[in-house]
Amino acid sequence: METRRVGSLGVSVVGLGCNNFGGRLDEERTRAVIDAALGEGITLFDTADNYGNTRSEEFLGRILEGRRDGVVLATKFGGWREDLGREGGARPEYVREAAEASLRRLRTDRIDLYQLHTPDETTPIADTLGALDELVREGKVREIGCSNFTAAELRQADGAARASGGARFVSVQNELNLLATDDVDDGLSKAARLGMAYIPYFPLASGLLAGKFRRGEPLPAGTRVAGWPAERRDEQLTDATWDRIEELTRFAEERGHSLLELAFAWLLTKEPVASVIAGATAPEQVAANVAASRWRPPASEIAYP
Repeated sequence: METRRVGSLGVSVVGLGCNNFGGRLDEERTRAVIDAALGEGITLFDTADNYGNTRSEEFLGRILEGRRDGVVLATKFGGWREDLGREGGARPEYVREAAEASLRRLRTDRIDLYQLHTPDETTPIADTLGALDELVREGKVREIGCSNFTAAELRQADGAARASGGARFVSVQNELNLLATDDVDDGLSKAARLGMAYIPYFPLASGLLAGKFRRGEPLPAGTRVAGWPAERRDEQLTDATWDRIEELTRFAEERGHSLLELAFAWLLTKEPVASVIAGATAPEQVAANVAASRWRPPASEIAYP
């Protein structure tokens, strides 16, 4: 599989989002998905200490034992956790505590990409970066990144890192897909200007871009959308959303491709995008995502929207 750069790291252009592990998937089903990902050539595994309330990291640590050197492990800290709430945040003393705990759960001596899950308005970003720089200098973290940052927050963080001469964020992970395009003119554009890699999450809009959903038909059982509360479904699955899905489907099919292929191709033509991380609950989904990523039309052909 093609690889791209996240700082000094080479990563597969399709990554595996591990947010289902320890939640929707038990360890046995998690192993099947991970084995499939490795078999398909996926090297980037993206998790967080709050996925499955730490169980995602625990599963990854056990399942990847003996295969650790063949993958790029990315995890996050500072998001909401059942056991902590948002108490830890991005305070320097918590950064080290969280990193050491993730290292133990992942059964590894280094985290390849360590990401601040959400901005912490109560902690100066320079203080957080200082703590992360210490971990990098100690070899416990190879590269650092952030998630859910606006363009303004990326600019502030980059300025603080350059002023101190310490480690800087080499990547940003934000929501971006054909149903949620706002970040094209915000985080994506700023990442490109700062020379950062961009890692889109929810690339398939919780499965709505997988090509399995039809207006007026029952939602497929077991899908994430089917599990949404009725209020959220009513809010998200509007006529405008269905119109958009149908328009995108026609656009793809007119070019001999599927909606799933269009979802990946549109993201992978964006210059700063390094890897499209998609979750999976079965090996078949992993294979479908990898196959879908092989359509690489010129960016001008699918500048849509």
